[in-house]
Amino acid sequence: MLWLILACGSPCDGDGALASCLTPTKDADYYADISSRYFDTMDYTIEGEAMPYSELVARWEWPPWLKLTAYTRENIETTDTLLTLFPSIVTDRECEGFDEHPFGRCYVTFYYDDHEGKPCPIYEEFTFNDAGEVTWIEAWSDVPGLLPVDEKWGDSNPLSSRIPGLGNADGRIDLDSEAMAEAVEADADVADFVTRANDWRDTWLKELENSGGDAMWETGCGW
Repeated sequence: MLWLILACGSPCDGDGALASCLTPTKDADYYADISSRYFDTMDYTIEGEAMPYSELVARWEWPPWLKLTAYTRENIETTDTLLTLFPSIVTDRECEGFDEHPFGRCYVTFYYDDHEGKPCPIYEEFTFNDAGEVTWIEAWSDVPGLLPVDEKWGDSNPLSSRIPGLGNADGRIDLDSEAMAEAVEADADVADFVTRANDWRDTWLKELENSGGDAMWETGCGW
């Protein structure tokens, strides 16, 4: 068995490393603070600080939201700017840091000006690399039937835990790696991510066109 491990390498090495391989390099308060700071970018009443995004950070929002809504630091920062077109405040924040992936987890409530200020509860998780940079953001509606956990801070089985590369020191995803190809064959959600990451703008726009408009908000916010 030892020769096989030496020949194949550790599952926590290189492009195939999963986020379960990660161990904290910062204290819990750091992860909680950065996770909460992320929502400052979406709250028009706050002039937030720059976020420590990694170069290939991805944002995945489960339906009824629009799945891969940005990929790479440049595109996330651009879409953060576009969110000023949809004024919101983000309150009722409860963010905590954890010593196992995902290191940052938050329950928050959005209030959008163009939706009569009705509350939209959201649960989000944050993956970090060894440098303390955010490599993956994953969001769900905090409403019955859409929230991924049975109990508060429970195991959500996130997509982040199934993406090869997120568990290496840089948290760097390689869409063309052998490990990713194997994951695509085995996991339809990973395959969906790779398809979208290779053309995230067009797939995002198509998702938006098919979203049902107000029906998306009514379902996702529990109205």
